Amino acid sequence: MPVTKVLIANRGEIAVRIARTLRALAIPSVVVFHADEREGLAVREADEAVEIFGETPVAAYLDGPQIIRAALASGADAIHPGYGFLSERAHFAVAVAAAGLTFIGPDPAAIRLMGDKLESRRFVERHGFPVAPSAAEEDAPETFLERARAVGFPLLVKASAGGGGKGMQIVRTAEELPARIATAKSEAKRYFGDDRVYCERYIERPRHIEVQVLADRHGACLHLWERECSVQRRFQKIIEETPSPALTPDLRCRICETGAGIAAAAGYVNAGTVEFILAPEGDFYFLEMNTRLQVEHPVTECVTGLDLVAEQVRVARGEPLGYTQEQVGQQGHAIEVRLYAEDADAGFLPATGQVLALKLPEGPGIRVDSGLVEGQMVTAAFDPMLAKLIVSGATRQQAIDRLRAALKQTVLLGCTTNVDFLERVAAHPGFAAGQVHTGFLEQEKAALAPPPPTDELLPVILAAAALGNRAFRDLAGALPEPYASMGAWRN
Repeated sequence: MPVTKVLIANRGEIAVRIARTLRALAIPSVVVFHADEREGLAVREADEAVEIFGETPVAAYLDGPQIIRAALASGADAIHPGYGFLSERAHFAVAVAAAGLTFIGPDPAAIRLMGDKLESRRFVERHGFPVAPSAAEEDAPETFLERARAVGFPLLVKASAGGGGKGMQIVRTAEELPARIATAKSEAKRYFGDDRVYCERYIERPRHIEVQVLADRHGACLHLWERECSVQRRFQKIIEETPSPALTPDLRCRICETGAGIAAAAGYVNAGTVEFILAPEGDFYFLEMNTRLQVEHPVTECVTGLDLVAEQVRVARGEPLGYTQEQVGQQGHAIEVRLYAEDADAGFLPATGQVLALKLPEGPGIRVDSGLVEGQMVTAAFDPMLAKLIVSGATRQQAIDRLRAALKQTVLLGCTTNVDFLERVAAHPGFAAGQVHTGFLEQEKAALAPPPPTDELLPVILAAAALGNRAFRDLAGALPEPYASMGAWRN
């Protein structure tokens, strides 16, 4: 299939990242943009840019027909969806193919199968792979409560069409189950237009392990090892790493082979991620499959030496992978942190503002995937992730040391970010020891709070706060009476 010019149906750091790989492959790129991002880095990095329109910025990036028209008008013969937006919409992949364009991603059938949490769980279970005990409402709505109670508490209520932590509710007692189900259904309807939910056994202190898979159209389906994504807030990842410090060599092989086995059973093609919950005892269960490039894919690139976007393009062209499972190794350790526009010390409240100053870290083993430029407005129109800081080293400890140093170098003024919070997490003894789980941040909330200012620092903070107040500056610079009224008079 032809891939000689690619339209990138996305924005921000992932659009920049895709454009740079396309340039390395000598493939011209076209990026779409909303007027609010006319001066964004993605527009500067791509060879061409096409403005798209919508009632809101997000609506513009979700307008599949408009994006396909932009691709055809620009002469592109392929579309890369990145992640989010239209990347896991089967109807968009169908429309792309119907327009005579190549969709750089999996086939629509795989997107449909794995995009439905209930159907994917049933599929995985039928093929003999491990799935946590569960009960689905749609199987028999009149007995759902009874069947959910029979699974046992604690339970996790989840949206069938969900993701990103939306529509999730933890239930610890039978009494609260009806209200939690109602809340989950309401959220699922609001976020996904689909209020179907199911319950599964909630694993206490679980770890979140995912397996990167890559498959071609010639029968090869490989895993590119695992990533650990256990450090989360509100069911959303903020730190990812590979290899996982929790896995023994035997467990690593079993979980990675299971991920590749699930993808192979589904006839999957292109890049995808199979996610698992790992219990403290070592049992693991299928969670979901993301049929796209993941936010955290750079850590896999760091330890395997592969460029996943380049591999996606090769597969979309119909080329074989050209290497075997035994030839995909892991070298060193890599960690990624997500830089968010949010106040981590105020319940991770999203923040807005203008990027007044920006200095991103550099040095050995440091990579930054960013779509930021100075002067850019950070608004509430999109997800609050601003950039990704990825570090790698020969050992996990070296990677952590580089991470802490890189976070100290990071300067972003004009908008509240989670940089200081990430630095405190990286310095926490539990993180250093690899003793994390999905509830780690909540469990260590007090230890991760900002330290009180020292006696030396407090006057500096107060002075900075005072000078940042317009009324105070005006008063400090004003002449007192009667001198202010004397004008130019002199004795």
